[in-house]
Amino acid sequence: MNKHSLLLLLAAGVLLLAFPLSSLAQQPINFDDVALLRWYAANQTASIPAGANPSAVVFDGSHIWAANYSSSSLTEIQASDGSTVGTFNAGPNPRGLVYDGGNIWVANGSGATVTKVRCSDGSVQGTFSTGTSSPRPGLAFDGANIWVPLPAQVLKLRASDGTVVGRYPVNGTAYAIAFDGANMWITTSDTNLLTELRASDGTLLGTFAVGTTPQGLAFDGANMWVANFASNNVTEVQVSNGTVLGTFAAGSGPTAVVFDGTNIWVANQSSNNVTKFLASNGSLIGTFSVGSTPEGIAFDGANVWVANHGSSFVSKR
Repeated sequence: MNKHSLLLLLAAGVLLLAFPLSSLAQQPINFDDVALLRWYAANQTASIPAGANPSAVVFDGSHIWAANYSSSSLTEIQASDGSTVGTFNAGPNPRGLVYDGGNIWVANGSGATVTKVRCSDGSVQGTFSTGTSSPRPGLAFDGANIWVPLPAQVLKLRASDGTVVGRYPVNGTAYAIAFDGANMWITTSDTNLLTELRASDGTLLGTFAVGTTPQGLAFDGANMWVANFASNNVTEVQVSNGTVLGTFAAGSGPTAVVFDGTNIWVANQSSNNVTKFLASNGSLIGTFSVGSTPEGIAFDGANVWVANHGSSFVSKR
């Protein structure tokens, strides 16, 4: 055996120690990289079949649920391996999802309703009217109630039975809601505002200017991150006092945000990618391609999932 062959064998042996066989089986080995001692993985994004035009994804602790807008269904996916568990009825044109600990709540893009689906078997537990307008995508759960964004107001439903607990006005069309442990934060996409309401009674606590056409938002334990669709950036807002801590360039058309415990991930609808920021200081970590027209994003404890509305797939990264 010559010296060159021996070096390649040694390098391949180190590679096997660095990556499990199951990981190597999923991607071809680049022997030039092996020889140069480059152990990094390439693009790790996988495409998982869903229904037609998935618009949102949510994690229930074991499974990812995708809302399929054009097929009016939910797809349940095993998060660990991407296998399909089942496909279940939802309301018309589902576009938003939230998990309450036992059920998935669905914002239906048509029909002015939300639908409650039991996770254990996919059965519909009820369909509840939101009034005269269809809900926007960004539902939220406060531990007892489901919050629904609507034009000029947000609706509060008791999660146990869907009873309307309250309706609270906001200045503009509510798009998404997030809970910080005490208060609800709402983006109004047509007035470029972030509104804070007290969760217990809906009292208005403040309104704060953010970017242009704010849509999705996520809480990182201290701050809210807002995806500003028309200004192609995200705004970080301190929840204790509403101070804007920074604005950071994202991709084109940022529409949904998720926190993974360390990083903020933003789905950029118009540029077909996701942007990853370090939550502690907003520094850009990277931009990664996903599927067509990403609209929803979720974190399963290990991977980020993206609903690609322009296809019939969700992405796992």
